[in-house]
Amino acid sequence: MSYSENRKIAIVHEWFDKYAGSERVVEQLLEIYPDADLFAMVDFLPAGERSFIKDKFVKTTFIQRMPFARKKFRHYLAFFPMAIEQIDLRQYDIIISSSHAVAKGILTNADQLHICYCHSPMRYAWDLYHPYLEEAGLKKGLRAFLAKWVLHYLRQWDQSTHHRVNYFVANSNFVGRRIQNIYGRTYRLIYPPVDTMRFILPAQREEYYFTAARMVPYKKLDMIAAAFRKMPDKKLIIVGHGPGMKKVKAAAGSNVTIHAGLSGEQFQQYLIHAKAFVYAAEEDFGIVMAEAQSAGVPVIAYHKGGAAEIVHHGRTGILYPHQTEESLVEAVQQFEKTSFDNQVIRDEAQRFSIASFKQNFRDYTDACCREFFNLNP
Repeated sequence: MSYSENRKIAIVHEWFDKYAGSERVVEQLLEIYPDADLFAMVDFLPAGERSFIKDKFVKTTFIQRMPFARKKFRHYLAFFPMAIEQIDLRQYDIIISSSHAVAKGILTNADQLHICYCHSPMRYAWDLYHPYLEEAGLKKGLRAFLAKWVLHYLRQWDQSTHHRVNYFVANSNFVGRRIQNIYGRTYRLIYPPVDTMRFILPAQREEYYFTAARMVPYKKLDMIAAAFRKMPDKKLIIVGHGPGMKKVKAAAGSNVTIHAGLSGEQFQQYLIHAKAFVYAAEEDFGIVMAEAQSAGVPVIAYHKGGAAEIVHHGRTGILYPHQTEESLVEAVQQFEKTSFDNQVIRDEAQRFSIASFKQNFRDYTDACCREFFNLNP
């Protein structure tokens, strides 16, 4: 028996402009609850890229109609709290928010169950506050003052609205600890859905290392390229694009190949035939690392954030302690001396499967319904 059956459900997401990690969660929530209505501050998904939300109509806010919003909606950050609070959910019994910024702050009443799947508390207002200001060049001047004021306001608003959530779900224990630290709340761990069946174990692997990420500072692709420049006998393939491309190219040696973009099939082939997947970012979870492991590929990753939960050191990959070239070089050398069972790596990745996510989330929602609505088991 499903305790959420025959109840009106709303799913609230911050924004729809592309298909990425948090959108994969929404995709599977709609698989679990196909009759749910969908809300977001903006919806700029192209007509041909809406299948993951089942081509549903998304009810949006005034941000959608602001000047230049299609490309610049993030510039209206100061208005996000007001926008999310304008969404009227009075007719719904259960609200599921998919939140990495403000979605958890929707207004509900005492008779409505609100479950928040928290990808992270808004990092640019909390633990990435100072790096965010530095990377944006907002340390001094009037623009910096305004940015700091907006982020100060967002922190106050974010902390004051956690009580609008009845139950928090975290996508990793790393995020869960931030939920506890910032909001003082407990959480249930449910890893995000990874399409582990998309990847196969190849008949043989090739002699190259592989990494893929957006070329933005925190991904540290330039550091990875520089580390492999110190290992000229080892081949590295980088897939990514973004504002950091020039910096990554400058750091790379002749043994590093950079692809600005690949089709899904090309990415898949590069990934499954790699001898190892290399990663240097501190991620909330890190779906691409779980994808690599579902192909039986060992992962060499910085030992912080989601990587510490995805990679079992010495069994499914190598974790290195510092975000430095030297630490990564040592990790690659350690990897070369360690043997791995590709089938074991693939088997362990199944804990992140879509089926596992759907079962865990459905079961947890039913348990929350049973408790919140005081239903007999």
